[in-house]
Amino acid sequence: MHDTHALPLLYSFRRCPYAIRARLAIAQAGVAVLVHEVALRDKPQALLNLSPKGTVPVLRLPDGQVIEQSLDIMKWALRQHDPQAWLRTSPNDDLIDTNDGPFKHWLDRYKYAQRHPQHSASHYREQAVQVLVAPLEDRLKHQAFLGGSQPCLADVALFPFIRQFAAVDSTWFELSQWSHTRQWLAGWATSALFAQVMAKPTPGHANTADYCGVKFDTFTN
Repeated sequence: MHDTHALPLLYSFRRCPYAIRARLAIAQAGVAVLVHEVALRDKPQALLNLSPKGTVPVLRLPDGQVIEQSLDIMKWALRQHDPQAWLRTSPNDDLIDTNDGPFKHWLDRYKYAQRHPQHSASHYREQAVQVLVAPLEDRLKHQAFLGGSQPCLADVALFPFIRQFAAVDSTWFELSQWSHTRQWLAGWATSALFAQVMAKPTPGHANTADYCGVKFDTFTN
């Protein structure tokens, strides 16, 4: 077991797509961290002291530095160790910017269409398709991953959000024309890496998880 006082501390929430992608990069890098699973309705004061915005993920390094954005956490982890060159082989950040900007905007409206009655769920879905899903399909027709023949940062940054999109109406998605995107999504969703970072912590207890062979503690509020 590592000296927990010398480890980075990651505030996370298991199902949050931003936290998922941060954990995927940390796992890929094999960096030992403490993971604090946050109850979003009862956020710990320690998290709010570090990051008043109160959203996850947030990473506190042993030297006191705080990294508040998931993409920055991913890049921090992969700069420690990047065994498959995810950073080097990733396309430019425009794809990630589209995901985190206009696609996330339409995804939220598609997921919660009842809160946005100005348009139908299918309208919001079509907007999301046009800004990102269709471009992904075009790219994935010719290559297995977004950066080419090997996984890269963009794959991991986008995957949790495309997973959410597919889950809103899984029957529609399975019958849709986006077959290459479905195949790409299924590859990540059934990967050992994803299974590791989605392991459920034991509520109220310290337990040990194994991300890419690195043992670290996980705890909850």
